Amino acid sequence: MKSDITTPADVRAALKDGIAQLRRAQVPSYTLAAELLLMHALGRDRAWIYAHPDDAIPDEAAQSYSALIARRAAGEPTQHLTGKQEFWTLEFEVTPDVLIPRPETEHLIEVALDRLGLREVRLGRSQETPGDGLLIADVGTGSGCIVVVLAKELPGARFFATDLSAAALAVARRNAARHSVSDRIHFLESNLLEKLSSVGAQHAAPLRKHASGMRNRESRITSYESRPFDVIVSNPPYIGRREASALPREVREHEPEVALYGGAEGYELYPELIAQAAAKLKPGGLLVLELGHNSLPAVRPLFDGPVWTDVSVTNDLAGIPRVLAAERPVSTLLCT
Repeated sequence: MKSDITTPADVRAALKDGIAQLRRAQVPSYTLAAELLLMHALGRDRAWIYAHPDDAIPDEAAQSYSALIARRAAGEPTQHLTGKQEFWTLEFEVTPDVLIPRPETEHLIEVALDRLGLREVRLGRSQETPGDGLLIADVGTGSGCIVVVLAKELPGARFFATDLSAAALAVARRNAARHSVSDRIHFLESNLLEKLSSVGAQHAAPLRKHASGMRNRESRITSYESRPFDVIVSNPPYIGRREASALPREVREHEPEVALYGGAEGYELYPELIAQAAAKLKPGGLLVLELGHNSLPAVRPLFDGPVWTDVSVTNDLAGIPRVLAAERPVSTLLCT
């Protein structure tokens, strides 16, 4: 699709023309998309654009903006064109190999941190916790947005992040490096939690000091041997393939199917994920799951019985049940 922007002379004209074209193409949030693409083409922020409406645009930047507008009008997501998305106030690299982080996923992080804080209160400690000693798994990490944010919020915790896609893991590793948390996250290509049972003894025992008092030079995360997890979080694929035709074109045609679809109905992955989590969480451990818009009736009954306790459901801002959290009972009799 060819853009009908003809190298506008200034910032105001370029933005106006971009908005008009995206509006005609019925692009959602067309004004925001045009702004983000112009910012990307110029290498400027929003404040600069609105403070310099009469500045001339260099020909190269104008041609780049024109091409970006054409691609967005044809259905490519803005985040794929700019290569980034903000999440939890942090900027994440985004490619077609990963699901674009959504605002509703921030509820999952909020619930996990709130539940950990409540546990600290029950233990007579401050609700603010650095996560010292916690071992946390993020299942289906994608861009790594969840595990990276948790690593920033819980600087004393260690993490595993799994994904079926090697390409997605490469993006997640880059995002972890970008935000300086790579040394506390071990990325693993795995279907759900399957590979975590064979990670090996090098991943659990706390770091030991040599006789001289100096720590060894191993990566901190690879100095831990296998042990049960304190927390498991996951935003699994939960869209039903039956719903594919109803998805926005940007999602249906450009985001990875392996990260979108959870089966014909969308909730088929939850039983295995929940069963694996039950086997790999320590007594008192916490599981936090993101839900699809219609997943709750199928997923909530999976937590009935003695295997789980303290089950809660949190709605998103649209009133949709979005996050389910549950704990493993502390009693070892109920954990068998």
